[in-house]
Amino acid sequence: MGLDFSERVAIVTGAGNGLGASHARLFGSLGARVVVNDLGGSGDGTGSDETVAEAMVAEIKASGGDAVANGDSVTDGEKIVQCAMDTFGRVDIVVNNAGILRDKSLHKMTDEDWDLVYQVHLQGAYKVSQAAFQRMREAGYGRFVMTTSAAGIYGNFGQANYSACKLALHGLSQTIAIEGRAKGIQSNTIAPIAASRLMGTVMDEEAMELLKPEVVSPLVAWLCHEDCTSSGDLFEVGAGWISRVRWERSQGSYFDPAGFSVDDVADQWEAINDFTDAEYPTGTSSTFKSIQKNPHLAND
Repeated sequence: MGLDFSERVAIVTGAGNGLGASHARLFGSLGARVVVNDLGGSGDGTGSDETVAEAMVAEIKASGGDAVANGDSVTDGEKIVQCAMDTFGRVDIVVNNAGILRDKSLHKMTDEDWDLVYQVHLQGAYKVSQAAFQRMREAGYGRFVMTTSAAGIYGNFGQANYSACKLALHGLSQTIAIEGRAKGIQSNTIAPIAASRLMGTVMDEEAMELLKPEVVSPLVAWLCHEDCTSSGDLFEVGAGWISRVRWERSQGSYFDPAGFSVDDVADQWEAINDFTDAEYPTGTSSTFKSIQKNPHLAND
């Protein structure tokens, strides 16, 4: 028998279409009870339509699964979590997937473009996660998956708002992983490339066909299973490819903390950028360990 999610309750935000729908569908087929959250708005964050979530719930139930529709905005995350508690009595899994796009180059971006993307991607994930985290701590178990993107990891022209919020989600995930460790709570981040109504604005039909959401969801499900031990990690995924991404740090150069000049930095620039014998830091403690290796400190 394969892995299943019997007795688990999963919240998937933005689950009416694309990736979120694929995640919800898979969780439902694996025995989880699913809170299908979707405001039903457009790709730019305007409007609402409660039938979007309801249609996905009907599909899950028709396939023998159990689900409930929720049309609250992710900025009202407490309501979404309360829906899970009222309907199923618990929450074990949160997949923060809801998102919108308001793409513009930085010099043309308006405050509204920035604020709406921030509210849905980052503020929304914070509100849902904080409310769920409280319940998970009490239960001694929980799984989070945050959804970033290549634009968040590497940046992308015309997406300053989106990129900033997407990378911030990984920071949120890493901190949840640290704070939740003693309570059986894990959190990871995925950077998917998959066909969706958002991706349809930048990809042709042929590319969209190769990037089916269904080949992202198995990674999400695994990261949310009780047998998976990963936490605080970041994965790129799409078109049948899964890869873990981690930070890399050069050995760097050491200067006298009592003072050094811009010329000193220029002289050592090549060494600062040399990734020979690179390190792969995993926490703030490794930063302090590197600082403590400064030979100038030993002379104080």
